Amino acid sequence: MLLIHCPYCNETLPEVEFAYASEAHIARPANPSETTDAEWAEFLFMRSNVKGPLYERWRHVHGCGRFFNAVRDTVTDKFLTTYKAGEPRPALSTLTGDQK
Repeated sequence: MLLIHCPYCNETLPEVEFAYASEAHIARPANPSETTDAEWAEFLFMRSNVKGPLYERWRHVHGCGRFFNAVRDTVTDKFLTTYKAGEPRPALSTLTGDQK
């Protein structure tokens, strides 16, 4: 069972309390009416699908109901950190110990 920390409730709870809400930090097109079909499809469907740490968006559906961001390693399923929506994303080097 995955345990996820809600940064708003300050509780670490089972995954069933939460809902995955896609990759985090995806910027909506500034002017959607001027966006081509190809650009719109890129925004809606294309994600990075990395092997390793990935910035994700989650929602605490059975708790406070708020959205928050997380960094989860897609290989191990381990959550490296969670942080409130609107906060800057943490550098991966500070979470993984990489000095790249």
